[in-house]
Amino acid sequence: MSLFSRKKKNLEAVPAAERRVTTEGIFVKCPKCSTALFKRELEENFQVCHSCAHHFRLDARSRLAMLYDEGEYEELDAEVISCDPLGFVDTKPYPERLEQARRVSGLPEAIINGRGQVGGHLVFAGAMDFSFMGGSMGSAVGEKIARIIDRAIEYRGAVITFAASGGARMQEGTLSLMQMAKVCAGLAQLDEAKLPFISVLTDPTTGGVTASFASIGDVIIAEPKALIGFAGPRVIEQTIREKLPEDFQTSEFLMAHGMVDLVIDRRELRAMIINLLNFMMPSENILRLLDEDKEALPDTQ
Repeated sequence: MSLFSRKKKNLEAVPAAERRVTTEGIFVKCPKCSTALFKRELEENFQVCHSCAHHFRLDARSRLAMLYDEGEYEELDAEVISCDPLGFVDTKPYPERLEQARRVSGLPEAIINGRGQVGGHLVFAGAMDFSFMGGSMGSAVGEKIARIIDRAIEYRGAVITFAASGGARMQEGTLSLMQMAKVCAGLAQLDEAKLPFISVLTDPTTGGVTASFASIGDVIIAEPKALIGFAGPRVIEQTIREKLPEDFQTSEFLMAHGMVDLVIDRRELRAMIINLLNFMMPSENILRLLDEDKEALPDTQ
């Protein structure tokens, strides 16, 4: 008698759905080169295609985790959310759109603020998320950016923003447009305090965000092939009645025309930011040595 026996499965008794090998949620198709990418490997590669280096869009919390040392940061201002100052209604009331955006994105607002260390430097960062109403900038987004600027001035830290936006939020009208001036005024104070602001432009960065804080960083970095501009290409073509260059409003086009300083692969972005902070934010020991050297200089007066 056999010590082991194998019970044969009657395949006809197994439903057809259970006989299939399902790969849904395991692979992701690259929209640029059509390569089937193993989802876990894509996540480990910072959402960059290993075949063609296409940069997938990244959510706000993942961006902050990629930026900060050990991926650890303190989330700030989660309580700052949009209200409905104008009682705006299009096909549905504005509060319903906000609730839907929170449910779909899992975020309280279109930007997440964080505080932590980047290469040992104190950094206050804001990462926008396009999945929340197209990353549009309303009163809450402007307020949250203003708050990280104020904290950076108070605690002598750097400010880094990751822009991903369709522009100002139309449901808040002029109040949303006011955020452009509000944030730029805060950045002017940051500049007076001699503290750095690094602006990172991701796909897409358009409208009032491009026309305000995203374009006035001490260093402006863009991810490869990101769409960056004010009005969309189709609007411009219809206005000037001319065909635009094929790579118009891409990161590379803007760098060639002096609008951005660097185009950096996402996998190299953190190392570049640390190098910039090392240059722009010397440690307290270095500042102390510089002060001592100045005191040692002879009085020439």
